[in-house]
Amino acid sequence: MSVFDAVPGVRAIAGYRRAWLVKDVVAGVVLTTLLVPQGMAYAELAGLPPITGLYTSILCLLGYAVSGPSRILVLGPDSSLGPMIAATIVPLVAADGDPDRAVALASMLAILVAAIMIAASAARLGFVADLISKPTMIGYMNGLALTILVGQLPKLFGFKVDADGLLGEARGFAEGLADGRTVGAAAAVGITGVAVVLVLQRRLPKVPAVLVMVLLAMAASGLLDLDDHGVDTVGVLPKGFPAPAVPDVRAHDIVLLLAGAAGIALVSLADTISTASAFAARTGQQVRGDQEMAGIGVANLAAGLFQGFPVSTSGSRTAVAARSGAKTQLTGVVGAALITLMIVLVPGLFRALPQPALAAVVITASLSLADLPGTVRLWRQRRAEFLLAVAAFLGVALLGVLEGIAIAVALSILNVFRRAWWPYETVLGRVDGLEGYHDVRSYPDAAHLPGLVIYRFDAPLFFANARTFRDEILKLARADPPPAWIVIAAEPMTDVDTTASDMLQDLDEDLNAGGVSLVFAELKDPVRRKIERYGLTRTIDPRHFFPTIEAAVAAFRAETGADWLAPGDARDPERPRTRPGPGAS
Repeated sequence: MSVFDAVPGVRAIAGYRRAWLVKDVVAGVVLTTLLVPQGMAYAELAGLPPITGLYTSILCLLGYAVSGPSRILVLGPDSSLGPMIAATIVPLVAADGDPDRAVALASMLAILVAAIMIAASAARLGFVADLISKPTMIGYMNGLALTILVGQLPKLFGFKVDADGLLGEARGFAEGLADGRTVGAAAAVGITGVAVVLVLQRRLPKVPAVLVMVLLAMAASGLLDLDDHGVDTVGVLPKGFPAPAVPDVRAHDIVLLLAGAAGIALVSLADTISTASAFAARTGQQVRGDQEMAGIGVANLAAGLFQGFPVSTSGSRTAVAARSGAKTQLTGVVGAALITLMIVLVPGLFRALPQPALAAVVITASLSLADLPGTVRLWRQRRAEFLLAVAAFLGVALLGVLEGIAIAVALSILNVFRRAWWPYETVLGRVDGLEGYHDVRSYPDAAHLPGLVIYRFDAPLFFANARTFRDEILKLARADPPPAWIVIAAEPMTDVDTTASDMLQDLDEDLNAGGVSLVFAELKDPVRRKIERYGLTRTIDPRHFFPTIEAAVAAFRAETGADWLAPGDARDPERPRTRPGPGAS
């Protein structure tokens, strides 16, 4: 492996063009206006001090600039990861409520995510991003959006709720409203902030809506002395930059963090691959899943060593960078440098920023996670996948975000098994004016040959569906009159395992006893070699393997003299006689 492959940042520097510099710097300045408020807001969403969001943004941008393969992907704190981070670390912090311990746990969580990503990259496991199907991801994100929204409502209205889970937080918010705990000024700032962001994003998409809202909220805070009216503000951020250090956590805490780290790694990878694919299509780049895993891993490692927390790709921030003319990861480096200058030189810049404004940032971000049109489309197009989305949604809403991602993965995997377990199967016939043989469900007037059934099973034949295959074949064999040949249109049958092989042997012997031959057509060569290795050709006549369905039909007609019949034609009272070959079948 060359240094260009191991460290993509070196390749970027070697191929950098002077004409890109101004565009990257301008894009970096614009991006910073979004990185700062979102970084602080998502840190609080994760249950951490706002400053940690800025540390995280700086280090992950630098880490990905060195190790990430994409030219313009922007990593950072993400709204989809915030609840997962909180769900992982809050139970460990709850006993003593120490914010420093929360930061240490979150930083160790980032390091664990990095270790998982880098190890998976080395093992070339980039395909794990496909473990969550789109319907279950839609349901998961819808549940996550609702969880974030409900969790931020008390902060938007100026009070706190001590509750866990969506239902508990919803109940606590309703009780807070009923008890009159709402701070009017806070609610006004928060609700106005949400409205400003949504209107600007819809009407003026090129305007930095979050920045405009944050500046307006800070101006209102200063002019109206909102802190005197019960509105909490961010306050002065700690000055300076932390020294690199391995988080000080107990060994048993690491064990408890591992499950959360695995879930965060999976969601982060899936989000990154989908975002990278979308932007790579525009720039002509190729998505390299394994390198993306390594890039995310290094970004998380850098964040974890500097009091940061796990990060992912942000589609919205990447879109802002792209619209601003970003050409390379120098855009992120410029953003990291500007944030560093801010916290070193002017840490009090955002001291007047109202906390309800940060809640507004998170709520508007959560709304972008939900995909209601996609959910409706699933309902209209495929009810089974709609139910998967609903199940994933309920898993997040009722059980929690970590349990929800586990349910989403489990449902995706079970759906794959369901399709393989009960695949589509049908009988084929000949249709006038169309070449080949076609599904009689789609073409009920398809012609058939008396004594011959052409059966297609659209899946590999393995232990989970072997019984289903056998039962369908036996059902066809019990027809009145029974067929002489059952031809398996085996082109979709990409594998036959040993369990299925034993089943085929027993099935063929049962069919032979009734005078029915089991015949295969279009069986792929690798599968045919497996069948020969299993010894099945001792039971199934080797002459009953045909390269095409046409060849099998021609052999049957030559042997029996049968002719095609339409469904309405009279059947011969006796099935065509076949000349028995040597051996069985």
